[in-house]
Amino acid sequence: MANNDEIDDDSPYRVHSRREIVSLLNSMLEKNQLLSLLIKGGSESIITSILDIDEDADALIIDAAPSALLNESIVSSNRIGFEALYNSIRITFTVDKASRVEYQNRPALKIGIPASLVRLQRREYFRIATPIAKPLRCTFRVTQPDGNFTTVVTQLNNISAGGVGITDEKKILPTTIGAIYEDCQLELADNTLVSVRLQIRDCKEFKMATGKTVNRFGCEFTNLSRAVEAAVQRFITKLEREQNAKASGMI
Repeated sequence: MANNDEIDDDSPYRVHSRREIVSLLNSMLEKNQLLSLLIKGGSESIITSILDIDEDADALIIDAAPSALLNESIVSSNRIGFEALYNSIRITFTVDKASRVEYQNRPALKIGIPASLVRLQRREYFRIATPIAKPLRCTFRVTQPDGNFTTVVTQLNNISAGGVGITDEKKILPTTIGAIYEDCQLELADNTLVSVRLQIRDCKEFKMATGKTVNRFGCEFTNLSRAVEAAVQRFITKLEREQNAKASGMI
């Protein structure tokens, strides 16, 4: 799964115009557009939205994370990424720091207005976080040296039309970058299972709040059938609608 760091500064997709950036951010504010806030190289994410823009102070006010621990992780990060799907265009940008503030008597975060952002009209790059309250699973079949299979159950963190982010709490799944796994069972909403072929593109060790360490993977879909691709797209659309409805107070 690509990220905005892979887009060069001189790329035609990167916008440097301050007026264009502020205008786009204002449009996202007016429509209560949800954004994914990514820290720790994208291994941890939350859903947020823009609450206010103070151009004179060069600042954006955004929703705080739902827990004090997550907010601590955000304000201690030296690089914070943001992703959004706005009018079918993927918007990404990064900032260096965030600080705690209050906005209308509730906790919020303040970040700088980004110096540049990337606009890509390619939906497959957009990642959306999956529900934390009802964790979904991705099950791998790992071939052992004797030819037998071991089943490894992982938790789904985020999904895009290009792949998934997963957590292996038991650290059983091999961390070999480039490894391909056939017939992985990906759980979508309402107990729907689809079979996918996944390639490991990234792996990072992550320390939980409890002190336990887990492995987090970025995996790319390969050779998706049209039927499975359509099912994944429907699932992403469903998540977007639910999160937008939640943000607007409809659910």
